[in-house]
Amino acid sequence: MPDTPDEAPGFASDDDAPIPYMQRTRDYYAAIGYPTPYRWAHYADAPFQPLRRPLAQSRLALITTAAPWQPGRGDQGPGAAYNGAAKFHQVYDRPTAEDHDLRISHVAYDRANTAAADSGAWNPLPALRRLAAAGRIGALGPRLFGAPTNRSQRVTIETDAPDILARCLADGVDVALLVPNCPVCHQTCALIARRLEANGIATIIMGAAKDIVEHAAAPRFLFSDFPLGNSAGRPHDANSQARTLELAMRVLEAAPCARTTVQSPQRWAADAAWKASYNNVAALSAHDLARLRAEFDRQKDAARASRGAPD
Repeated sequence: MPDTPDEAPGFASDDDAPIPYMQRTRDYYAAIGYPTPYRWAHYADAPFQPLRRPLAQSRLALITTAAPWQPGRGDQGPGAAYNGAAKFHQVYDRPTAEDHDLRISHVAYDRANTAAADSGAWNPLPALRRLAAAGRIGALGPRLFGAPTNRSQRVTIETDAPDILARCLADGVDVALLVPNCPVCHQTCALIARRLEANGIATIIMGAAKDIVEHAAAPRFLFSDFPLGNSAGRPHDANSQARTLELAMRVLEAAPCARTTVQSPQRWAADAAWKASYNNVAALSAHDLARLRAEFDRQKDAARASRGAPD
């Protein structure tokens, strides 16, 4: 046996662990001048709804935090900078029989490591239609639902989650798949999943922010250790996206109890160095922090202005 742990062969590097998004986010906002730490939603227990019928006989709803493309609200394309003007503020729905141009420029996905160039990495609607055609799921609900990303947990809990629940019940939904894209998106989806499960709808979240989802005690979670913005699989990799979705369906079917997390075996890269960049204040200069504060304030103003425009 080696004399010290440092000599142990085959170990992964110490930084090859899930990114601590809650702490990174707190440190980032403190560094740019917002010292009051954000309190993330935290529950010890979670509701849990077992499948009421086999998945092949179940109707599934897709819930996303992606935004419909909105002409006139700035760059929303691949690689676009954070765009507060492209946010939406009320729940929306769209027919699942059609494709939709859903984008993520309005949220804080990992722009250092991914470019939001393939919507299949965050929008599994076409893949879900294929699962329905193959009989893997009984049917898709007639509508997908957009969940606003809101730092106010009260708004999510008291307004948006009940709205989505009512729409799911109206559509006769049995199960729901939730796909977040940014840190707050993951909290939003966990809170909505809890409301759905407490009202008889089984859920599965596919996401990349493990600490946030588990802190909020989501009932079922498939964790992909990928940069934010790739909850549905690796971009431009149909096999990765299909594997991610199938694994989510298996977790939905087989989770034995609430607070079940399963980690996907897929890796973003052999080297875990990419995990060091997201909101890491240690890598930012005073000039960088001042620039980021100014940009954050500008985007807050753009998001406020967008509330007065139709979503």
